Amino acid sequence: MTVTAPGASALPRPRLMAGIVAVSFFMQALDGTIIATSLPAMAADFRTDVVSLNVGFTAYLLAMAVCIPPAGWLADRLGARNVFLGAIVLFTLSSLACALAEGLWTFAAARIAQGVGGALMTPVGRQIVLRNTPKSELVHAIALITWPALIAPVVGPVLGGWITTHAGWRWNFLLNLPIGALGLALTVLFLVGGERERRRPFDGRGFLLTAGAMASILVGLELLSQDAGGTAAALALAGLALGGLAVRHLRRVADPLIDLRVLSTRTFALSSLATGTAARMVINATPFLLPLLFQVGLGLGAVETGSLMLVYFLGNLAMKAATTRTLRRFGFRTLLVVNGIVASLAVAGFALVDAATPRPLLLALLFAAGLTRSMQFTALNTLTFADVEPAMRGAATTFSSMTQQLSALLAVAVAAFLIRLSVLVGTGTLEAAATLRDVHAALAILGAIGVLVSLRYLVLARDAGLEVSGGAYHPRAAAGRKRNG
Repeated sequence: MTVTAPGASALPRPRLMAGIVAVSFFMQALDGTIIATSLPAMAADFRTDVVSLNVGFTAYLLAMAVCIPPAGWLADRLGARNVFLGAIVLFTLSSLACALAEGLWTFAAARIAQGVGGALMTPVGRQIVLRNTPKSELVHAIALITWPALIAPVVGPVLGGWITTHAGWRWNFLLNLPIGALGLALTVLFLVGGERERRRPFDGRGFLLTAGAMASILVGLELLSQDAGGTAAALALAGLALGGLAVRHLRRVADPLIDLRVLSTRTFALSSLATGTAARMVINATPFLLPLLFQVGLGLGAVETGSLMLVYFLGNLAMKAATTRTLRRFGFRTLLVVNGIVASLAVAGFALVDAATPRPLLLALLFAAGLTRSMQFTALNTLTFADVEPAMRGAATTFSSMTQQLSALLAVAVAAFLIRLSVLVGTGTLEAAATLRDVHAALAILGAIGVLVSLRYLVLARDAGLEVSGGAYHPRAAAGRKRNG
């Protein structure tokens, strides 16, 4: 079945729906990275300091942590399309409120509303795509909704710095208005998935435990990345303890907030728990570490750093056209192992970059790292849902959104910790400034972690996800999927 917009050629509905969801995902992902270079200007306008301004980011994280767990329940209760529409409206209007904020606390309140919108947008958007996409189209659909997470961390800081310099920091938030309006119009015109599922009671205890665990871990990781010390560690540990209680409760209750039976699907568990989280951590750490390498380590300016990151972004973009064909040719197991090792070695390769590195060699490494990063992220995200039954897709999208949010913050926290550890080992104190050697150490260690994680995918059957990757469906493939599910 096809849907034809006025003046546009016919597009397969699954790809069109994925593209619409991707527009909203891009708005959210860009918002999380574009304002990083605007903090000094924002602090000056609010008559506060940059450290105090972090309350706005902590409020955003807390709102997301609280609202991600019940997203699936709300989608079943009110209809996924309705919740997704509401999330876009809330996120867009709260972006306007952020732009109009005149003080720290009004800004924090607007960020809370943004966090609620973002928390509902991501899992519910994925749920709509998954419920309306046949397995043969899943690679294309996942590739479309994955690109915002790949591109935004690379282009966001550069774009944010340019906007702040030439138009003012408020335009970083006002930029969301036309994007949100476009996403809203496309959703109203073309998106399906408004049906309500079976009504089930709200699991209040499960909500308190999962939201408490998410909030404690996310804020703890955020504080760890800012060197908050014992308080951050205590929060993260408390979150893990609450998480254990949440798992115990969710496994026992008749109508859990999140159905953990989805973890019995081997490919989902492998892609969403420890292995998948560690893999995404390495992938997400590079947009944080590379600007440090260029600016702190090599002394390059913001414009030159942005130009180099653009090459990395082009590598991400160039791989999109080849993702489906490559998966069809090699399959998930071979691709995740081999490409994962190459991507991890590329990360470690930046540990050899210094002022004497020839520029053509650096550009080639950046492009190759972008190519392999894009392929690994798309393959991993596709495998996550390859064998999930339709009835479990709501629980799968909620659980996956939680672990992906954790991996993004874990990437920054671990990278920052490794840099500080290298500083401590090299100087005997944490007070010394980080140098090129310290950034190199973090890149090398994360690259090694990536190689080890990639080898973990050897436990997959050779034909895991064959139907999704576009290969022929035959009894041997079915047996492989059974072993992985």
